[in-house]
Amino acid sequence: MIKHVALIAPRCGAFLIFLALAACSRAPAPPAAHAGGTVPVPDRAAMAALGRKIFFDATLSGSGKQSCASCHSPDHAYGPPDGRAVQPGGEHMDREGMRAVPSLRYVLPRTPRWFKEHQRDPIEREIEVDAVPTGGFTRDGRFDTLHEQARAPLFDPVEMANRDAPSLAGKLRAATYADEFAHVFGAATLANDSQAVAALTMALERFQLDDPSFAPYTSKFDRVLAGQAQLSAQEQHGLSLFVDPAKGNCASCHIAAPGANGAAPLFTDYSFANLGVPRNRKLKVNADPAFFDVGLCGPQRKMPAGVDEKYCGTFKTPSLRNVAARRVFMHHGVFDNLSDAVRFYVERDLKAVRWYGNTKVGAVDRYDDLPPAYRRNVDQLTAPMNRRPGDKPALSATEIQDIVAFLQTLTDADVQL
Repeated sequence: MIKHVALIAPRCGAFLIFLALAACSRAPAPPAAHAGGTVPVPDRAAMAALGRKIFFDATLSGSGKQSCASCHSPDHAYGPPDGRAVQPGGEHMDREGMRAVPSLRYVLPRTPRWFKEHQRDPIEREIEVDAVPTGGFTRDGRFDTLHEQARAPLFDPVEMANRDAPSLAGKLRAATYADEFAHVFGAATLANDSQAVAALTMALERFQLDDPSFAPYTSKFDRVLAGQAQLSAQEQHGLSLFVDPAKGNCASCHIAAPGANGAAPLFTDYSFANLGVPRNRKLKVNADPAFFDVGLCGPQRKMPAGVDEKYCGTFKTPSLRNVAARRVFMHHGVFDNLSDAVRFYVERDLKAVRWYGNTKVGAVDRYDDLPPAYRRNVDQLTAPMNRRPGDKPALSATEIQDIVAFLQTLTDADVQL
């Protein structure tokens, strides 16, 4: 049974996991300082209720047609509602970004701040990493708090596309819940453009942290943990392969064992990895052969001070909860089915032509979504990506499907498939 699964095998760059006792709830946040001054923090329940209305309000976008929920659909685990690699946005809903929309479920209250060394999951376990970057919000970890992260899509020209704080604050003052906003944060806050926007992002943060829909724990896997269900033989074998360091080795990054006080695992260690995934040539931004999204080192964030260039091209490890309900995979949505996403880890360097194709001169352009200088950063040491041409793959086709069967047990009961 699942209770016999051991904690994680060591990953490239060696880390140790220590169980640590910690509180499972957060105290209300202190007043937050912003460019417009200090915004008072009101009753958290009232702020979360207001945040819910803001989350679903499309009038707060430049187009008037896009809300947070447009990309982070509650029916799809707060992830993308369709099979697009990236979601449309912009003032006229005709712009396209460069990254696939992540799910907002589970990882929000437990994601540590971005750091290049020692990290701690605030309620699950301590993670010691030999200078391996971890944590932060978004795929490149550039935000430390949810209200900082929430501000980015509001003003991103390819997302909600608000021109500036005054224009967004004006929409807030015209919203059907403007009186409620003034009651929660104060009329003076609503009247001040910068403070109104800061309060808006704080309300969104509170909603995402406190609303139970962001962490329902209703998957079959959760029922198994609670002793209310059992994995099938195929699912159990898939789990065994998932944690086996010589086979799938998935749990080296996607932690599968319960944490302190039995905290359900979130299937991520928050670390950054460079998988060498193929270029998604369907994305408009990739029509420019000189363009590269190198994650931790840009273009959406500057390379952090003190971070070695060997981490350029890395992206944060996502949670695998509800992964089987997704229709696109990897940071730029290059794969459109889960089996291929798992198979890529197994075959990347064994069947490179399958994944990267041939160039005009007949050579395989491996790791083609990275500039040549960063291709040496691709992880070739962590199983199953440590195989070379001619080696036996770590997983058979049947074993890949067994892992997929296990991943399907991580889907919450309310998620549309």
